[in-house]
Amino acid sequence: ARPEPPSESAEDPDPEPDDAPDAEPRRRRGRTLVLVLAVLLLGGVAAGGVYSFVIWFSVPDFEGPGTGDVVIEVEDGDSTRQIGVELAQQGVVAAPESFTRAAEGEERIRAVQPGFYQMRRQMSGAAAVEMMLDPDSRVGELDIRGGVQLDDTRAPDGTVAPGVLTLISQATCARLDGEERCVSADELRTAMTDTDPAELGVPEWALESVGAAEPRRRLEGLLVPGRYDVAPGETAVDVLRGLLTTSARRLEATGLVAGAQSIGTSPYELLTIASLVEKEAINPDMPRVARVIYNRLGAGRRLELDSMVNYPLDLQALRTTAADRARPGPYNSYAVAGLPPTPIAAPGREAIAAALEPAQGPWLYFVRCRTDGTSCFAETLEEHNANVREARQNGAF
Repeated sequence: ARPEPPSESAEDPDPEPDDAPDAEPRRRRGRTLVLVLAVLLLGGVAAGGVYSFVIWFSVPDFEGPGTGDVVIEVEDGDSTRQIGVELAQQGVVAAPESFTRAAEGEERIRAVQPGFYQMRRQMSGAAAVEMMLDPDSRVGELDIRGGVQLDDTRAPDGTVAPGVLTLISQATCARLDGEERCVSADELRTAMTDTDPAELGVPEWALESVGAAEPRRRLEGLLVPGRYDVAPGETAVDVLRGLLTTSARRLEATGLVAGAQSIGTSPYELLTIASLVEKEAINPDMPRVARVIYNRLGAGRRLELDSMVNYPLDLQALRTTAADRARPGPYNSYAVAGLPPTPIAAPGREAIAAALEPAQGPWLYFVRCRTDGTSCFAETLEEHNANVREARQNGAF
């Protein structure tokens, strides 16, 4: 019988001993594989570093502070990257990355507000960041405060306060094509008087009253207090249309339109009442002053408000003279009953709220009786005269 071939034993898991002829080559191949993998790994890291290095230093960038003039707009919610894209599209910087790279680590860049900024063309990224953070670069910024009227007004001491039209004119100023340009107050006034109110953006609920008003006063009260952004370089008509459109949205947000209907008056009449409240009262007294106005209107009595008399005179004063009270006209509240034909100033949110929800009370009179502007209220003329004496003693007027 032929002998059986030897079988592999479980006790001998390595049938090829270490001294087998091909064992050493296999070990060398394993070490080589590890080295190759290590080189590839290190090479990848190095390649990433080289890529970052190339990207950092290959971003196109202009040199210096730039030349010429350009106005760019930052919109609400824009990120630093989006600002960089806008700057690159307008030729301010060479690429968005030149701006974002320069802005890295600059915390103030997060505080850049929506609006318009005066910049230059072909600026370095660093110069663009520095200029955008300069407060003097902000243009087109308009701030209307409560109680301001369309025209400039003068105080008894002769000082002049800019009206809404002057404030708008100042906000339109910017350097364009190498020269300072503004839309003048006279251009705005002409646009107001000669342009159809609907084309200007006057809200539909005010069109009839605005159309019947004296043209130079027709937009009074329709530009409510607040901050606006005015695009430099636009025409007077475009500027007014943009502002009135924004203001109309803000007016509706106060509940003016719906609220007027709920109390049985028109939005324009309510706006007019609110303007009287704005001119006559400090905030805490506004609901009671509104009640006095409603009580006197309901009784068919003349309003006898000095602010109405002073309005067509472009005068900012607490009192009136006998000569002024004798002047005829629709704003003379001592001579005619009822509301004036237009608002007399820009009413703020608090004044509109007071006109919508006046305080409850029987008062027919009020007078500023404290030097801080606080008023004293009365139901009878006798009580009112006592309040007037107290106001004089207090030096309130």
